[in-house]
Amino acid sequence: MRKVSLFILALVLLTAFTWSFAQSRRTPPQAPQKTMHVALTPDDLKWGPAPPGLPPGAQLAVLRGDPSKVGSAFHMRVKFPAGYRVPPHWHPTDENVVVIQGTMMIGAGDTFDESKMKVLPAGSYGLMPKRMHHFAQAREESLVDIYGTGPFAITYVNPSDDPRKK
Repeated sequence: MRKVSLFILALVLLTAFTWSFAQSRRTPPQAPQKTMHVALTPDDLKWGPAPPGLPPGAQLAVLRGDPSKVGSAFHMRVKFPAGYRVPPHWHPTDENVVVIQGTMMIGAGDTFDESKMKVLPAGSYGLMPKRMHHFAQAREESLVDIYGTGPFAITYVNPSDDPRKK
């Protein structure tokens, strides 16, 4: 009788373990929450010069994440002065852009050509898929949100346009 009871107990435990394992394989694990609720006002933003990969004159504030880190979800706000230009370039990951204030212009290709640019007033959204060659210009002083998954890196189509090499 004792052997039967032990056998039944072992069978129940094995069944429970197998069921639990199967459930864990079926339901994707939830990523642990690393940050708390974020609520920022314009006065909370910590502005600084944009990274050296962008031409001088832009200001940047990181709202979330680490743009330089591989796989990190990031969100940053960039302040461009009127007339600011970013020569043709590409990124290793998708670039999502939302124009918050002002007017931006973006175009696709290997040569900066204003006639090929789309005008994006405040409230507009743009997506430049990874490795897409594109260029941009601020028609007036503009605030732009850029978000995606890191690393946020920039490679210029024409290496002589790269401000890090000047």
